[in-house]
Amino acid sequence: MYQFQSRIRYSETGEDGRLTLLGLINYLQDCSIFHSEDSQAGVEYLKSIGRAWMLSSWQIRIYRYPVLGERITTGTWHYGQKGIYGYRNFVMEDEQGIRIVEADSRWFLLNLEKGLPCRVTQNDLKFYGEPEERLPMEAAGRISLPDEGEEGMPVVIAPHQIDTNHHVNNAQYVEIAREAAGISQEICCLHVEYKKAAVLGDVLYPLISRNGKEITIGLYNEHHEVCAVVWMEQMEEEREDKKGKE
Repeated sequence: MYQFQSRIRYSETGEDGRLTLLGLINYLQDCSIFHSEDSQAGVEYLKSIGRAWMLSSWQIRIYRYPVLGERITTGTWHYGQKGIYGYRNFVMEDEQGIRIVEADSRWFLLNLEKGLPCRVTQNDLKFYGEPEERLPMEAAGRISLPDEGEEGMPVVIAPHQIDTNHHVNNAQYVEIAREAAGISQEICCLHVEYKKAAVLGDVLYPLISRNGKEITIGLYNEHHEVCAVVWMEQMEEEREDKKGKE
């Protein structure tokens, strides 16, 4: 497992003094980037061979949100590949080694010249070492797009939402969806599917469907193409039992 240690910064917290959902996803993303960079297979290397890893889907389980000043360890490893996809797990632990976040993810390798996915080979994964065992997370099924629901306010994509691939950053889709649905309560489960990249100046139109504590948000572009689908489950109000997973 690749790991990096950090401390929760004030700039990463919300009004409750806890790491925000956006900040949490950024930690996971940064961990995979650090893993690639330290394995000599980072952004510049991939660019030099005309390739880029693109996130296809997230499945994240959050047991507890760390607080301001808390020291955490974030880890990641790959556990295999199939066709155009590579698979990667993530964990976040507190100072006592208690797991507070688990995540599964699916990535595809993009040929930048052709703009098409390409087959993942062992040569593409050799930088990351031998595959490790997959987390025993129950696999999430496909997210059902809402046929109808509440229309959220359109969102114009701004420069701060764009990453080095010149697309909207993966975490930003989640934040757009969360804000569109007006969710202030903490999220315990998150599932995201990425369909079509949005770029600077695009307008995203949220469609929101609610079912108790479960909320599904489809983010559509102006051509009514689906850019991302976000499913969230809100935490219970009480925090006493939200200590993490041994």
